[in-house]
Amino acid sequence: MPPRNVVVAQSGGPTCVINNSLRGIIEACRSHPSAFGKVYGGRFGIEGVLKEELIDLSATSAEEIALLRTSPAAGSIGTCRYKLKKGQDQDFERVVDVFKAHDVGTFFYIGGNDSQDTAHKVSVLARDSGLDLVAVGVPKTIDNDLGDAEFRLLDHSPGYGSVARYYAHYVRQANEENAGSCPADPVLVIQAMGRKIGFIPAAARLADPERKLPIQIYLTESGLSLEQLGENVVRQLESDGRCIVVVSEGFDVGDVGAIRDNFGHIQFGASQQSVAQIVVNYLNTLKFPVPGKARGQVPGTDQRNAIAYASVTDLDEAYGVGRHAVEVARKHGNGWMATILRDRTGSGYNVHYDKAPLEQVANSERFFPKSWIAPSRIDVTDDFVEYARPLIGEDWVSVPTVAGLPRFAKIAQVFAPKKLPAYVPQTARAKG
Repeated sequence: MPPRNVVVAQSGGPTCVINNSLRGIIEACRSHPSAFGKVYGGRFGIEGVLKEELIDLSATSAEEIALLRTSPAAGSIGTCRYKLKKGQDQDFERVVDVFKAHDVGTFFYIGGNDSQDTAHKVSVLARDSGLDLVAVGVPKTIDNDLGDAEFRLLDHSPGYGSVARYYAHYVRQANEENAGSCPADPVLVIQAMGRKIGFIPAAARLADPERKLPIQIYLTESGLSLEQLGENVVRQLESDGRCIVVVSEGFDVGDVGAIRDNFGHIQFGASQQSVAQIVVNYLNTLKFPVPGKARGQVPGTDQRNAIAYASVTDLDEAYGVGRHAVEVARKHGNGWMATILRDRTGSGYNVHYDKAPLEQVANSERFFPKSWIAPSRIDVTDDFVEYARPLIGEDWVSVPTVAGLPRFAKIAQVFAPKKLPAYVPQTARAKG
């Protein structure tokens, strides 16, 4: 029986390392030519499957595929925020038709909570419709909220280690600025991504694990009010003369003019006001015990695509879990997500790759452990530092450059010939 083809796609917000999971899948499939035929990339995630826009990745050389290691974000094959929902029968039928038309036997979907739900729906669709298809999920999310509360299904998600490293460096550098300019700007407010789960702002503690700097961290889970934040800042100014406030974008400051994406999640970066600005405005109404005012910074999507800050550990693990997903597909079949688990025995930091049923991780939501929030509620514990510190790695990533600029992978935009009538995804059709 000739090898059948593969479709790999990405969904949700990108990361520094998402393309490394893609690289792992492509290279692992290429190393098993008797098991896998052509590898197609769904252009802009599951939407590319629905629209039959399948990039023929065999048209891209091994050298370019290798450059995916240090090519950030989703510029390779694209991503989406389209979700297959109950009742979208025509979308599900279309997925079956496209996979049949292109003799697709394996589907890999890289993404977070909602993406694993899509992978799970496709796996169930294959089973219930008699479609000879293996669907496997590959984890990805900077929020680190995929998996279970006990960290037994997934220790951490690819993407988190790099954003944690970004904040460790960002806050360290911001401290130098604040220390030098505090006579005029004694308070610096930094807003961190993380809708309602505090793993990202918590990573600010990695900038100062010995707690020597005047840093306060406000997770959404801290349960503090804006007024309590102000009181804490004033006390810090009384003792240190300056204060760095790291606040989650989901910290409750009232209405910020919320805008939601297609998954139903608030897009704080697109909202009418930023949490940081509201905090700054409020702090500047208070009477500080030192001269000067508060200032704010809101890092944008660079926190998830700044490849210069990527964790080498994260890059390696994203690649490893991508390759492992191919082994899961070959040996275990339909309905799994490849996972990363930390070895709890022995010294040092080591991981191994495993698998978890898609039905257990689909739409899962792991919250920041309450036991990792310090009693003050403006810091995290040493247990969190012990958990997160290995994820940011040691060395700087080496990014190939040409004429002083980063050299990213160039995926040939060669598409599989369309075999089906044009199709508009149901949700997009409804909006139109």
